Amino acid sequence: MIIRPKVKGFICTTAHPAGCRANVEEQIRYIRSRGPLGGDAPKRVLVVGASTGYGLASRITAAFGGGAATLGVFYEKPASDSRTASAGWYNSVAFHRAAEQAGLYAKSINGDAFSNSVKAKTIELIQADLGQIDLLVYSLASPRRLHPDTGVVHASVLKPIGESLTQVGLDPGREVLKPFTLPAATQQEIDDTVAVMGGDDWQRWVHALSAAGVLAPQCKTTAYTYVGAAPTRRIYWDGTIGAAKKDLDRTAAALRGEGYDAAVSVLKAVVTQASAAIPVMPLYLALLFRLMKQDGSHEGCIEQIHRLFGECLYSADPRRDDEGRNRVDEQEMRADIQAAVERLVPEVTTENLRLVSDFDGFRADFLKLFGFGVPGVDYEAEVEAELPMHGLVDLSS
Repeated sequence: MIIRPKVKGFICTTAHPAGCRANVEEQIRYIRSRGPLGGDAPKRVLVVGASTGYGLASRITAAFGGGAATLGVFYEKPASDSRTASAGWYNSVAFHRAAEQAGLYAKSINGDAFSNSVKAKTIELIQADLGQIDLLVYSLASPRRLHPDTGVVHASVLKPIGESLTQVGLDPGREVLKPFTLPAATQQEIDDTVAVMGGDDWQRWVHALSAAGVLAPQCKTTAYTYVGAAPTRRIYWDGTIGAAKKDLDRTAAALRGEGYDAAVSVLKAVVTQASAAIPVMPLYLALLFRLMKQDGSHEGCIEQIHRLFGECLYSADPRRDDEGRNRVDEQEMRADIQAAVERLVPEVTTENLRLVSDFDGFRADFLKLFGFGVPGVDYEAEVEAELPMHGLVDLSS
């Protein structure tokens, strides 16, 4: 079949297998071009949320930079007669094939990472194949969570806390700037968002793996976060999502208090399915990309994660802030970059959007998430949409 992008609002409902494969191969080439990570790099790695974005970049970095055996956990959909597979499915198929060609161990579990059954199966695979793990990366992104103990479904919301918020944002589908208003979150909505996106499940993973004896003595664990600056603060760090991210900080401190080598890692803003849905983020990203590309400091997921491994997780002198977080967002957070973003915000209009910002770069990155617009891919060619994934344990049903 010939696959075209079908964009509805903030999501693309199709994905291109050849484009996703090219994306994965591009990231692998980058990691190989940087040379080996070094002798202290992890050799047995579990990534929870391994199929897209920073989680996928973590798996690629560990495998092709350090020769690690990797086990990935994700929830993705294979193709059917009426639809393509999800982009994460195609990404993972490509990763598995590349790992096999390189002689690297790679298995994955497709299912609800919040569930006890997926945790149990993960432990079973580690015991059978790896013995123990040296690194646990928690990079899970989900809009809802079925609590494994209570059976309650918690749904996260994107809302400010305290007062309603009216702000100008970018509708990337219509390519127009318009004001949006979000009501203040209720306490129940805050609690639900923390239940989905906070540190409880990360802590449950650490405790379950530890109780089973599959954490190596030197095992590290990290969960990914974003802090941001003034243009996004009301809706992000000071809102419901920020409440969840602050809970990650509390969880990291609690895990360290229990003797685990745990830290939250702060990464820069990039285009993801989640960030595209946050009203203020597309405009902020388009402005940020223009400025960072102009001075050569722009990075994507794979560059960020490569630096995280080399400069923080496996550095003798890791870059950390006063909260104990690893920081590789320092270029985004430079005072001159943030001041320039704030100066540009009131200047942007629908008419001058492409002149003032890098909207085209934002748009290209968004489509690339789903395998479209990738150089060298023939999008007029017939492709097979139904691709099997070898080394997969499917617990999704």
